[in-house]
Amino acid sequence: MASQIRYSFELFPPRTPEAAGKLPIVLGKLAALKPAYFSVTHGAGGSDQGGTYETLLAVVEHTGIEVAPHLTCVGSTKAEIAALLDKYKAHGVKRIVALRGDLPATAMSAAAPGEFHFANELVSFIRERHGRDFEIEVAAYPEMHPQAVGPTVDFENFRRKVEAGADAALTQLFYSADAYFAFTDRCAKAGVTIPIYPGIMPITGYANVVRFTAGCGADLPRWIKLRLEELQEDKAALVEFGLEVVTQMCERLVEGGAPGLHFYTINQAGPVERLCQALGLGTAG
Repeated sequence: MASQIRYSFELFPPRTPEAAGKLPIVLGKLAALKPAYFSVTHGAGGSDQGGTYETLLAVVEHTGIEVAPHLTCVGSTKAEIAALLDKYKAHGVKRIVALRGDLPATAMSAAAPGEFHFANELVSFIRERHGRDFEIEVAAYPEMHPQAVGPTVDFENFRRKVEAGADAALTQLFYSADAYFAFTDRCAKAGVTIPIYPGIMPITGYANVVRFTAGCGADLPRWIKLRLEELQEDKAALVEFGLEVVTQMCERLVEGGAPGLHFYTINQAGPVERLCQALGLGTAG
């Protein structure tokens, strides 16, 4: 598997000085797994993107591996986005994850404030300003964006991002391979041919996975939820079960044609190390 697929790791800017101090250690362990690149998110709710840039610099300094910053447009002006793009280009960034971003908590409707309202507008702006300077990846939602009014509208939103010039897509986390395959089948029937990389979240705790799936509108299959609930008091058994579930899902995804895997690390090395080891990723040869 290791020689056939692309895999990448997602980080977020540390929120405390203590977390920032631990980041180089985490980066060293993750870099040893030889990902194609790291992506770096930023604060939710349209918050400042400065932390993304600082984390990007840390990744380059400690690993030398390619970094793809998340660029969100909600609440931003075209001048602000243009300045960020120029800054990233000057620093040698070749890949951008282009997103609308979370609406600020003060937003009174689903309309995004600022000069951009949807991610496809951001993709178009990047292409118009920089041509093919950046590889552009966008978000995909196999089980529908939690704020979408329906699956068809959500799919059309995704297709607009592709038509605007996206090169590839990273999916929201999920725990049903069937959801991914149903989505990619729909893409194929609609003539959408860009690579769609499954977003993979290791399972390390019952409360965490319930919170993450609820927050992003992903389904947690009942058989998984019940077993995790039962194992709450046995951390080792829960982690082992979670590893088995996610490993088998990743194997099925790759065997079914997924072009690679995008791991949500939550700035922790251990869970991703164990998963990559189980999948034979990052190993010599």
